[in-house]
Amino acid sequence: MIKTVDLTKKYGDAFAIRGIDLELEQGDLFGFIGPNGAGKTTTMRILATLLNPTWGEAYVCGYSIYTQPREIRRLVGYMPDFFGVYDDMKVIEYLEFFAAAYRIRGPQRRKRCNEMLEIVDLDFKRDAYANTLSRGQTQRLGLARVLLHDPQVLLLDEPLSGLDPRARIEMRNLLRKLGNMGKTIIVSSHILPELADICNKVGIIDKGVMQINTTVSDVMRLVRQNTVLEIEVAGDQDQAEKLLGDHPLVESLERKNGRMRVTLKAGDVDYSQLSSLLVQNGFRLKHFAEETISLESAFMALTKGLGKKI
Repeated sequence: MIKTVDLTKKYGDAFAIRGIDLELEQGDLFGFIGPNGAGKTTTMRILATLLNPTWGEAYVCGYSIYTQPREIRRLVGYMPDFFGVYDDMKVIEYLEFFAAAYRIRGPQRRKRCNEMLEIVDLDFKRDAYANTLSRGQTQRLGLARVLLHDPQVLLLDEPLSGLDPRARIEMRNLLRKLGNMGKTIIVSSHILPELADICNKVGIIDKGVMQINTTVSDVMRLVRQNTVLEIEVAGDQDQAEKLLGDHPLVESLERKNGRMRVTLKAGDVDYSQLSSLLVQNGFRLKHFAEETISLESAFMALTKGLGKKI
């Protein structure tokens, strides 16, 4: 759906982005993370065919940004960080205006606008004037606008910026819904926790260079080479600890918050025999699971020195 090769943009001697290689498939939700000025907006504007690179290539849905920009624009919905609304228009009028620009005509136009308002949960504001909306509602209206022509790709530049906590939660839920609809989405942010729980792929860009570009699961594997289990049993804790500590799969064991934290030897991922061992020795398992690590913690471990907000 999206592919870039050595994508580079220079302004004089300064690089806005340098050698960006990116490949996304249908349904991917890509979290584009980086401090302000890192190159996120430049990359998205190039993909939206609003800006030409200095060199490199980019394809969207198989079309080249150089030779087929019109075809790309029909398939892409781009929402910038800040955008204007027409103060003298009601919400439904605002959407119908842009639906007309997309050449959606007749009864289908009003139907499509109503459907988009329902998707972004803004139908209760359909007759309100656009300038009376809150920041979060305005962002959702902007998202409804870019969805009108049913784009396959969404480029959302900091859609969570400036939102209150409730509005951020609502917007994240909406992004999940769009991902489940099969949309390919690039969503940028300079604060990792905003995107940590909704993306399947993530990239970190700093000073125009992509530092990390991989799947969420690969990030976790990079951070933790050893599987760590959290185990809690009913019975003699000391006996259970000795039983597990002597097992050849176990590298180390410690107690933490009333549970055993068991680190397996590198490369060992099949730990089913440990649970069987405990049960066979008369222990009842109260908790037996891999220790979770947050995406934020993983990135902090991988990106020390890239920026305080990454």
